Parts: sequence; structure tokens; C-alpha cells
Amino acid sequence: MDIMQSSLEKHYEWKGKIEIVSRCTVENRDQLSHAYTPGVAQPCLEIEKNPDLSFDLTRRANLVAVITDGTAVLGLGDIGPRASMPVMEGKCALFKEFAGVDAFPICVDTKDVDEFVRTVQLISYSFGGINLEDISAPRCFEIEKRLKEVCDIPVFHDDQHGTAVVASAAMLNAAKVCGKKFEDMTLVINGAGAAGCAIAKQFISMGIGDIILVDLAGIICDGDEFKNPSHYDMAKVTNKNHRRGDLSEAMKGADAFIGVSKPDLVTAEMIQSMAEKPIIFAMANPRPEIMPDAAKEAGAYVVGTGRSDFPNQINNVVAFPGIFKGALAVRASDINEEMKRAAAYAIAGAVKPEELTADYILPNSFDKNVAKIVADAVAEAAVKSGVARINKQ
Repeated sequence: MDIMQSSLEKHYEWKGKIEIVSRCTVENRDQLSHAYTPGVAQPCLEIEKNPDLSFDLTRRANLVAVITDGTAVLGLGDIGPRASMPVMEGKCALFKEFAGVDAFPICVDTKDVDEFVRTVQLISYSFGGINLEDISAPRCFEIEKRLKEVCDIPVFHDDQHGTAVVASAAMLNAAKVCGKKFEDMTLVINGAGAAGCAIAKQFISMGIGDIILVDLAGIICDGDEFKNPSHYDMAKVTNKNHRRGDLSEAMKGADAFIGVSKPDLVTAEMIQSMAEKPIIFAMANPRPEIMPDAAKEAGAYVVGTGRSDFPNQINNVVAFPGIFKGALAVRASDINEEMKRAAAYAIAGAVKPEELTADYILPNSFDKNVAKIVADAVAEAAVKSGVARINKQ
């Protein structure tokens, strides 16, 4: 049966992918008195005196809000908050399955940045972390920035940073397979929206040689005029040789390509113009910038996509559950650059050297040990960088 139809039938069957499960038993008067009135008054009073105790006396310490406005859902675009709910529920299910983190879906019916930020801020005391999801660019940049300023818990836009973490982990291992030095590589990123810019920043923080960002108008170059304000900042830290032109020009001599754009934009001739042993991460979904078999036939040495039906699926599920698990474990106030780098190196290191091949550069998405490996690395980085509020327990 077609996966779309069978998934629809499953959703009718499930009637939602998550549910609330009680952690206490309420079967008699004594249990009722402890879980609710009158006994519940005492933890309330303790939290009133010391708000930090909300992490100890409630589920807040292990609870993430998965929040969207429904403007950039998967490859479906602006489908609205109601239609985005199945995706948010799915994300919450992955948090629980892969990291034991409780998550709750929240779909906010506004496209006004001020209103969205204020809404999230007002409910933030109920959670230990905020996972922003499927919010269109460039609004997503401002929303995350402002929420980081007003919330005292981690705010993480997974479409940006989760994608960047897993892509950089994959590239670290792909470079090893190809015998390339990370610091000498030139990387082309096609698609300069939320994910593309975040990927570029992550790779720069990890010491990549150079990055050439390409959008609909061509190569982003310092000195040009841009519609997207964020491109001015990106132009200052990419394209060191001030190259101009379209994607085919950007690909010439490049070591690697990452696509977060549209299907069928990369040709065999583009790959053949790249440096020896080219790396192709064509991540547009459901159809990538070039199909893996076509990329291989054109000479690509390592190929990754966002799809599960080909080797090297570049999937955020190996990143975000562990990142939040680690941040929550030390009650981090932020998920900073040090923590994201630690996550990338941990994911890359989860593939043993003897296992590493051109068709196996990332750990299996269903290996639940990965979340713990990532969480430990993230928690340690949080402590070292000064954003942890407790030592890991």
C-alpha cells in the first residue's frame, strides 16, 4: 500500500500519537490527598518561595514544548496550525521514544512575530525547553533571537540547528572517508534560508575552509544587495574569493555540496566539475537536488539525502533528542554554539572507525544509545561554557 495512504489510515486508527500518562496513582483518599488537595498546597508554597523548585517538584525538568505557527511544515509550506498538528505530535513521539524526554505539541494561530513571541514567553514557565518547529524564514530568525532574550530556558529552532548539527556530523565522517581535511575543504550550500544559513554558521564554527552560499539569485557575495537581511552577515563570513555566478559556477572545484533547496537542481556535469572525491548531501525532501544513484554515476564519492530509502539518511532524529536530553539534565539556560559543536562531534564519533564507509557515515537512526552519547557531550559542554545551572545527576 502507498505509504501516504497507509499513514493516513494509521492516523485514523491512532487518533493522535501521544497521550498524557499519570506518574502517580490515585485510587484512595490518601493518594488523592497527596496528589491533589490538600497536600498539593505545600509544593505550591515551596515553589512560590523558590521558583527553581518548579524543576524538582513538577515534570518541568523533563518537558519540552514543540511549538509552531504552521508556516513552513515539511515540504508542504504554509498549511496553518491545525494541519501542522500531526507533525508536532510526531516530533513529540520521537522525543519520548529516542531520549525519554516528554514533549507537548503547541500550534499557535498567528503570523505576527510580536504575538508569537509573547505567547511562547507567557507559557515558558511550564517547560524546561522550547523546540521551535516549521516556522518560515526570515521570521524564524527574529522569533528565536527574541525568545532567547526573554526566556530563561533553552530555545532551539530544530529546522536550523538540528539540521546543521547532523549535517556537520555527517560531513566530518564523509571527509574522513574521502581523505579530505576539514579545514581545507570548500563547501557549496544551495539554499540560503533558515537551514542553509544555520548550516553555514555551524560549519564555520567548526573550522571549514570556505563556504559558498547560493540562493535563487546566485552566489552570495559581500558587497551585493540582498532581500534577506541575514544574507548581509553571511556574505561577510563566506565566499572568501568573492566568486559570482550561479550554482554551476559555485560547484567548480568544490569539495562538497549540501542542498537544502529544491529537487533536480544539481546535474551530472556540476558534480564532474568538482574536486576529486566529491561529497554530495542532497537534502531536499521528498525529492532531492539529485537522486543518489545519479550522483554516484556522475562520480560522487559519498552521497547523503534526507530520505530513508537510501544510505546515509541525514536525519535530525540523531540530534535533537540527545541535545535536549543533555540540556535538560543540567538545566541549561541556553543551547549555545559549544553545545551544538559537542553534539556534532558526538554523533560523528558514534560511528566506530572500523564501521565507517562511503555508505555509512552516520549512526543508525534507531540506535537509541546515540541520544545518551549526545546528551552526555552536550551536558558537559553546557557545564564548561557556563550555561548549566546544576551538575549532571
